[in-house]
Amino acid sequence: MARPSKPTMSRALQRRENISGYLFMLPSLFFFIGFVVFPMIICIITSLTDANMHDPGMFGNFIGFSNFARLVKDVDFLEALKNTFIIVIVSVPTVCAFSLWVSSAIYKLSGPVLSAFRCIFYLPVVTGSVAVTVVWKWMYDNYTGIFNHVLKGAGLIEQNINWLGDSKYALWCIILILFTTSVGQPIVLYVSALGNVDQTLIEAAEVDGANSFQIFWQVKWAQMMPTTLYILVITTINSFQCFALIQLLTKGGAGTNTVMYDIYWTAFKLTEQAGHFGYANAMGVVLAIFIGLLSALQFKLAKEK
Repeated sequence: MARPSKPTMSRALQRRENISGYLFMLPSLFFFIGFVVFPMIICIITSLTDANMHDPGMFGNFIGFSNFARLVKDVDFLEALKNTFIIVIVSVPTVCAFSLWVSSAIYKLSGPVLSAFRCIFYLPVVTGSVAVTVVWKWMYDNYTGIFNHVLKGAGLIEQNINWLGDSKYALWCIILILFTTSVGQPIVLYVSALGNVDQTLIEAAEVDGANSFQIFWQVKWAQMMPTTLYILVITTINSFQCFALIQLLTKGGAGTNTVMYDIYWTAFKLTEQAGHFGYANAMGVVLAIFIGLLSALQFKLAKEK
């Protein structure tokens, strides 16, 4: 007996639905083009010019790739790029690994307890960055900070440590804050992903004699790969764009300058010739290229897995 064919939609009805869908998308599309696509195009164009705050027009004089050639020799930018990569290389794996470990430990808990854990870990994400930074700034304070108080009380240090003023500690203090404010969303996502793992595959693996590690690596981890890819990409982008913590705590001092803060300083804070927009936008283009390349690499590795 022939299988009945699926009902087909007429072209007129399909066209009408497509038009309705695009009309619903139009407000978001308008804002996306106006506040994302258009600024990106302007950024790329001005990165090839000497545009600055004193220029009467939007664009300065065309200078080609001179800004990019200057970046290669800019010691401050290279240091900022190094610090940015340190933040990314340390933060992304630790955030993903810690989030996965916590999620594996709590996803089977009862509803109210699981909700409490979710709330605790997600609270720093929804709390304003300024409020979080003020608390951490007090904890790092040279004289009244809780870290120095606890360490001196335990006999681990003899003199107070200038956490945010010493280049040996400042960048790692920033990374610690970034870590605590970044794990909330991955934990919530991993808990949901673990709850959606196909239990029949787990039971089949147990029948075949697989141990806990094999079940996790071959069954759970494989099914959570889309969630892991999303977490990796989002965490990488957030780490590359670390700015608020630097601005509020160190203002780029003590070896904590990052590319995002260098862009801000170059575009708005330089006093010799205020507003080097062309040069700052060249930094932004380089940062976008690194983010794109690293994200593409993560997509490639996830597909191979």
